[in-house]
Amino acid sequence: MTADTTERESAEYGVHVRYEGDDDPAKCTARKLASFDLAELHRSDRATPYGVVLNPHAERALSPADSDAKNVVALDCSWESAGEAMFSLPGEHRALPYLVAANPVNFGRPMQLTTVEALAAALCIFGRADRAEALLSKFTWGHTFLELNEEPLRRYADCANSTEIVEIQQEYLDRGESE
Repeated sequence: MTADTTERESAEYGVHVRYEGDDDPAKCTARKLASFDLAELHRSDRATPYGVVLNPHAERALSPADSDAKNVVALDCSWESAGEAMFSLPGEHRALPYLVAANPVNFGRPMQLTTVEALAAALCIFGRADRAEALLSKFTWGHTFLELNEEPLRRYADCANSTEIVEIQQEYLDRGESE
């Protein structure tokens, strides 16, 4: 294990969610995380701390190079309202690379992740699989997310930067097109 990897694994990240509250509360993964004190919900952009913002519209891919951030921030809202304008949060905006959902609503669909899946993916890429497992352990299907994405998450965590992430992501996209 390199010194850089050891440093990343020891880093604690604040897990924050800009919470819109427009989804079914019974199915809301962010609310469940907050109920276990595993994430902090924020009702306004101003109240949401600065950090790495998981944004599917971002121009750069999330990579281990972003792991020096103190906070990981996700937006929890309905997919119908998740347009680019919703991502006005302060921070370094990064897109997650290709991953497959394990949640019951979007199982097997690429890039249709719940808030907990997105946060767990970011933590895995930052070398904090233990923390990702803790978040996902509160969901009956949580371990399935890590199983379905074991190879890509491991490969993404071994990358140095966004460019390498995009190259690996392209391999998965190419596989999908040929099937």
